Amino acid sequence: MDLQLSGRVVLVVGGAGYIGAAIVARAREEQAVVVVASRRAVDGIVMDARDDESVAAGVKAVIEQHGRLDAVVVTAAPSARTLDASKNGDPGQVAEAFDAKAIAFLRVANAVAPVMRAAGYGRIVGISGQNAFVTGNMAGSIRNAALIIAAKNLADDLAGTGVSVTTVSPGVVADNPATAVEPGAAGQSSPAQIADLVTFLVSPRAAVSGESIAVGHRVRGAISF
Repeated sequence: MDLQLSGRVVLVVGGAGYIGAAIVARAREEQAVVVVASRRAVDGIVMDARDDESVAAGVKAVIEQHGRLDAVVVTAAPSARTLDASKNGDPGQVAEAFDAKAIAFLRVANAVAPVMRAAGYGRIVGISGQNAFVTGNMAGSIRNAALIIAAKNLADDLAGTGVSVTTVSPGVVADNPATAVEPGAAGQSSPAQIADLVTFLVSPRAAVSGESIAVGHRVRGAISF
């Protein structure tokens, strides 16, 4: 299937990371013009998604260099496994995780939405996580659930404008994901599998908005709507 991404400009915030790098590679396979944004850019632009001015400057740079911005993927947040388990309910850790993921997504989405609205087309995708649906890691759960809720609100605000907003929620991410799915756990997925889904969602082929889509088996034994 031709995803019709040839020549379209896709900004990947966190594009130098584990998942982000796979998304960059996959979108480039579809002939998209991919701009990598990271705090220490080597191939792309410098952007700190936790800083309003940095985000605004980064989006401005993309428009100046390419004249358009068709899609943005936000995957700029550390793995939940980097959170300190001994501080599971610590307000400081929860607030920091919330800001680094949910607010970072909202900051980038708000910066690109006017550009896309004016163009009558755009795709915004946030990478969340399946611990949004279960307890046990308070900071991880709150930051991912908040990202999904923020995205749904944005999707509804942008309904009818040609701009879609979706989220993708992996479980554990591994190069060689296990096929077994334990009760109470999510299925594993690889960066490449996540990238395949995200690349479809940023394409004109995707008529999806307001959805949170799990990658791999959705948490076994849990129902969420």
